Formats: sequence, C-alpha cells, structure tokens
Amino acid sequence: MHVFFQHSTDIWRDFPELVPAALYTEGITATVSPDARIAAHAERAAARLATASEGELPEIQAWRRTFTRMGLKPTQYRCASEALLRRFRKEGSLPRLHPLIDLCNAVSIAHAVPIAVFDVSRITSYVEVGYAAGDETYLTFGGDTEQPPAGEVIFADAAGRAHARRWTNRQSGHSAVRDTTSNVLIVAEALHDTAAKDVESLLATLTDELSTLWPVTPKSAILTPDAPRFEFPGR
Repeated sequence: MHVFFQHSTDIWRDFPELVPAALYTEGITATVSPDARIAAHAERAAARLATASEGELPEIQAWRRTFTRMGLKPTQYRCASEALLRRFRKEGSLPRLHPLIDLCNAVSIAHAVPIAVFDVSRITSYVEVGYAAGDETYLTFGGDTEQPPAGEVIFADAAGRAHARRWTNRQSGHSAVRDTTSNVLIVAEALHDTAAKDVESLLATLTDELSTLWPVTPKSAILTPDAPRFEFPGR
C-alpha cells in the first residue's frame, strides 16, 4: 500500500514562492550516534548567529511574513527552525531526543529551514498540507487533544488527524518518532528568495547524512505545483 504527501492547491495558490522537499526512508533505528555530524551542523549555525540574530536571517524572515499572512503573531508562534535557533543561541546546544530527530534538528538550524519528521506507521493514507476544515483532531506531546480552527494550515491525514499545527509551528505527538520507529517521512519547506537552491542543498545534505549513519537508501523529491505529490510505501 502506498501513501502520499502533498500540499493542497489552495496552499500553492496562496504561497507560490513555496519550495518543499519530501524524503522517505526505511530502516531507521535509535542505536546510531550522530554526535560528530550534529557538531558540524551546530558549528555552521553558530557561525551564522555570530553575525545576525535568527530573526534577521532571510529564511526566518520569510516564515515570519507567512505567519503574519496567516493571521498569527510571528513572535508568539514561531516556525520550528526559528524556535530551534532561538534555543540554540541561548543555550549553546539542543536537547537530545532520538538520533534521527537530533540530526534533523541540527540540519534545520544549519540551514534555518524547518524540518518535520513523521513516523509513517502513524499516518493514514496520506498527509496533505492545507487549510483545516475545523473538525480535525490534534494530539499534543502532553497527551491532550486539540481541535485546530477552520482555516488554520495543518498537516492532515485521511483519518482527520492533524500531524502539525500552524503549518511549521508545532508537530503532533501522535506521529512523533520514537525508539520503535523504522519508516519515516521527512519534510522541509522554505519560502525565501534563494529557497530553490537552499532546499536542494539541504536535501542533498540530509540524504548523505542518513545514508552514512544508518545506512539507508532514501527516496526524495522537491515538489512543485506541477508535480505536487510524493508517493512512498505505507506501513
């Protein structure tokens, strides 16, 4: 059974500058040590933060403008990469959760681009980034259930689950990577002027890191309005 990831036609219409990348891989385990690779990406992030705050980076500024367009206060609701960069700048490191998440977080701060990682076994049929109907459910990491309001940009599946809220602001605990996770969908999205080049670089970096650490053979694509769907094996 194949499942797929895509953005709705409404999202492509409203945000034509969007450049998303999707990657699928099998064979992830929690037993590798990505410390050396994380350190290299953290060094790159630190070098950028030495000359500008996270809010001054073009990648983050583009997401702030997008959040404003969605009716959200960008300093109250931050995209995931800004939140990580902000924490990294203040604390000098990021919390360790799982080797894959730790790696993706490090790549995210190095490129200042939000990266989402989903356990494919927890996805029903597809994931689409689009405007909420208002009847979807969202499970927090704390175990609480929320209902995103109609019109909010969410990652939704066929079961009406929201796997992320406010687009790139917050992922769901339902499809979070855990020690038993094997097959994952990874999504990176950018909207800044050099997004096409930068997302391609991010995707190449992530593919190389995954193949080196596990090793696995990822499948990936950069999506466009003409080719918006990324298909991959189900659970």
